[in-house]
Amino acid sequence: MQRHQVEPRPDWREKVRAQGMLYADTKLDDGATTPYWDESACYAFTLDEVLRLEEATEELHLMSLAAARHVVEQDRWADFGIPAWAVPEVRRVWREQPPTLYGRFDLWYDGSGPPKMLEYNADTPTSLLEASIIQWFWLTDTRPDLDQWNSLHERLIAAWRRLGPQFAAGPVHFAWSNLEETFEDLMTVGYLADTAHQAGLDVRVTPMLDIAWDGRRFRDSGGDPISTIFKLYPWEWMVAEPYGRLALDPGTPTTWLEPAWKLLLSNKALLAVLWELHPGHELLLPAYLDGPRDMAEYVAKPLLGREGANVRIVTAAGEQVTDGIYDTGGHCFQEFRALPSFAGNHVVLGSWIIDGESAGLGLRESTSLITDGHARFIPHYVDTPRTP
Repeated sequence: MQRHQVEPRPDWREKVRAQGMLYADTKLDDGATTPYWDESACYAFTLDEVLRLEEATEELHLMSLAAARHVVEQDRWADFGIPAWAVPEVRRVWREQPPTLYGRFDLWYDGSGPPKMLEYNADTPTSLLEASIIQWFWLTDTRPDLDQWNSLHERLIAAWRRLGPQFAAGPVHFAWSNLEETFEDLMTVGYLADTAHQAGLDVRVTPMLDIAWDGRRFRDSGGDPISTIFKLYPWEWMVAEPYGRLALDPGTPTTWLEPAWKLLLSNKALLAVLWELHPGHELLLPAYLDGPRDMAEYVAKPLLGREGANVRIVTAAGEQVTDGIYDTGGHCFQEFRALPSFAGNHVVLGSWIIDGESAGLGLRESTSLITDGHARFIPHYVDTPRTP
């Protein structure tokens, strides 16, 4: 694994926008902007490294599913902060196993040993278009003879084709939260809707705020019934809102992707349960719910935190804390493992799962030890000739 400084394509902004990337820059707190898509650098991996990461990702996915099963069987709901009224319905959804599409592991990895799981973004992971499409076209423009760990696009289309026959009649709706000022959620939802369309499904895109309840079922702004919906809107937000009970009601004729049992995988409490079930596992870091215990250096993560908000790093050198809106629930205390530094840039690997299988890689880097909303997406390639 190596980081290389490279010359960006002179027309890269025009190209990534034409490929659907609506936000190539990130707005900073002072109003200035910095590149989010950053091709002034790239990472190179060997084929052996990719194979090891693929194997680790699928192993972690199976371990996470087994951990979710353990939580359900042992009634560990309180550890995850799931409200009591929702427990029977989440248990039912787990038992019924409705369709699920994707997830993204955030991994610590420096190429010298096994990766370590930092968290599992299993409900509403983003950075998908850039990992699937944008960096692939970067590769074909700059290194057409080399390969990339990236079968995301093909696997998404194949997944929709497999899942489609399980859906009720009618279009598949795609919804996003339009509460933020960025285009990230809309871009991700638009891309996923396009992959479903390419798989032959009828699709509709709608903001979450436009979804209405008619007393029996959910409908879109045009009055059409919603039978199947992919929502880029976290389940923990949904269960905290009035219509959350309706969304989980077994009498409501709507299938939600991702399903409600993803509440168990997208919660940082999963890290502690995994360590409890697999103490000393080479792919895990020690993690606990009742405090840091004997860890001299650790990270306190909100159970439902996002984009590095409200994270506290405790080391011998002192503490580092980020602001945010997620510091109202419990925390998971995970052993501190400094993100690998390449030329002063700390990198985290986003390893994707599509329809239960490892599918590709996206890298984000930051000058900070905490990967937050100001991190940059960096493309990668595999240092081996592309398979015809």
